[in-house]
Amino acid sequence: MFNSVFFKELGVEYPIIQGGMAWVADSSLASAVSNAGGLGIIAAANAPTDYVRNEIRKAKELTDKPFGVNVMLLSDNAEDIAHLVCEEGVKVVTTGAGNPGKYMELWKSHGIKVIPVVASVALAKRMERAGADAVIAEGCESGGHIGELTTMSLVPQVVDAVSIPVIAAGGVGDGRGVAAAFMLGVQGVQVGTRFLVANECTIHENYKKKILGAKDIDSVVTGRPTGHPVRVLKNKLSRKFQKLEKENASIEDLEELGRGCLQRAVQEGDIEMGSILAGQIAGLVKKEQSCKEIIEEMFTQAEEAIIKFR
Repeated sequence: MFNSVFFKELGVEYPIIQGGMAWVADSSLASAVSNAGGLGIIAAANAPTDYVRNEIRKAKELTDKPFGVNVMLLSDNAEDIAHLVCEEGVKVVTTGAGNPGKYMELWKSHGIKVIPVVASVALAKRMERAGADAVIAEGCESGGHIGELTTMSLVPQVVDAVSIPVIAAGGVGDGRGVAAAFMLGVQGVQVGTRFLVANECTIHENYKKKILGAKDIDSVVTGRPTGHPVRVLKNKLSRKFQKLEKENASIEDLEELGRGCLQRAVQEGDIEMGSILAGQIAGLVKKEQSCKEIIEEMFTQAEEAIIKFR
């Protein structure tokens, strides 16, 4: 029922991409998603180039299915990562935090499918002109760095504005979300928060418990004054951010407060002064499952939701 020409061309069974979550999306999670029939993604983020290379090679040992790498274009070593994905034979690249235009010719010459994350119609059009194979239209319900438009508002406008495939992200956590996204005209979905509690996700158990215990109103956006707003779950760190923002603290002070806080949460389990990136859909996530169970459950639910209203 949810056949997607674009995902078939990628060699992917289910039209779902696992979000490129910084310090979360490693070879363990990416390979498990790919083995389950989705498209797993390794997040390069600000990680050292050698670390990313090792994660790519580990994933190749763990799966013979396609997987991708998310390149954060504002990172200091983005240029190195751009060449690394070519050297390592990566099939798909998703991008964020910038325009991948300068790397497009390089990636295309190596047969890489390029799928930028966009938060506006204007950016989607720009990416299509630059040669993107598809775009991920991400609403502000998502965890991590966000734009201003909601998924329900953004996605249909992007679908109408471009001729390349559109993938919906933000607020998709179960089969109902998948079905709703396809009704908006997309060829697939990207999911992040639901995979945080996958058995194969290697984040600290404290982080997973924070997601499982979240309510619908437990996320908040911080960092707007810096120009890089981020959605997180409420904790001591988010309250400190909000206090400094009300006091008109300098961008330097805000950036210093946020330095290293994601790694503290992911690796050390610091859920008070660590940054718990998660989308608004966290309140819907109530159980740990394997990636295979998550994906199969979501698409079974989606089919049931469509059949119910035929």
